[in-house]
Amino acid sequence: MEIEIQNFITIWLTATASLIFCHQIAARIPARLLSVLPVIYIFTALPLRLNSVHLGGPTVFYLVWLGNFKLLLFSFNQGPLVTNPPLSLLHFVSIGLFPIKPKQTLTPNFSLNRNSQGQILLLLLKCVLLAGVVYSYNYREFIHPYLILVLYCCHVYLGVELMLAVTAAPVRAVLGLEIEPQFDEPYLATSLQDLWGRRWNLMVSAILRPTVYHPVRRVVGGRWSQAAAIAATFLVSGLMHEVVYYYLTRAGATWEVTLFFVLHGVCVAVEVGMKKAALRRGWRLHRAVSGPLTVGFAAVTGGWLFFPQVIRSGLDLKAIDEYSFLVRWIGDRLPAIP
Repeated sequence: MEIEIQNFITIWLTATASLIFCHQIAARIPARLLSVLPVIYIFTALPLRLNSVHLGGPTVFYLVWLGNFKLLLFSFNQGPLVTNPPLSLLHFVSIGLFPIKPKQTLTPNFSLNRNSQGQILLLLLKCVLLAGVVYSYNYREFIHPYLILVLYCCHVYLGVELMLAVTAAPVRAVLGLEIEPQFDEPYLATSLQDLWGRRWNLMVSAILRPTVYHPVRRVVGGRWSQAAAIAATFLVSGLMHEVVYYYLTRAGATWEVTLFFVLHGVCVAVEVGMKKAALRRGWRLHRAVSGPLTVGFAAVTGGWLFFPQVIRSGLDLKAIDEYSFLVRWIGDRLPAIP
């Protein structure tokens, strides 16, 4: 564990130094892409030194996916790292390393305080729920496999949202930034478009729009441009999830996860077309019907295509074991209570 933590610290110090280079030197070079490519290589190679799920997973997501996509946009003078006036060094490094997006419009203080208090209470509740999910794995031999998949769905949602929130909290406190929400209660989604575009892991949506969706829509043009852009965006998301799986398992792709996202991309494209046609006729499905259908479809297709690769590789058991190991590791290092 000590070696893993040392590697983790080294990786993030190296990533920080790389972004300092981008801010101080690469930003001033006309051929910016050529100067940024070595940093993209570094971001891609660094997480290979990690083996744990809970240190390796966020590192891969932040550096290999979000970080490299931000650097590609930066190379073409676009994206969150390019502002007018230019970002300070601290802001540049923080936005480049972490899954945060500063808000463009400020919220009044009284509204911000009220919302912050509610968000903190909700996050605490989600921490309790995640602890309950993890604790229930102690009795997994008595739990039906379908219920295990339901627990995995809850685990992924709660774990990813809390991971992003824990990452963003110190950045928000140190920099004094008001940042965009990273999740928006996806269990309240009323359509697949609503789920993926406005509620689930909004940092991914924010980076895929300028890197994939908008360029494809401009290139294709015409009537089918939106459908093509949606399909391409979900395809790239699926491929990047396969990349994350590779880092965590060091096993070849089975393409089930890519198929999961391609399926959802096709469904979103069809849904968007059907909604436009229905709204022209004044038809609208009530949220009491569309909500459960949306969440149910995501859960069923997740159990069919998303989680089998996790289960076959033993990644689920590895993650669960890490929780137990972490508790023991912390307990061994805490001073004994007399």
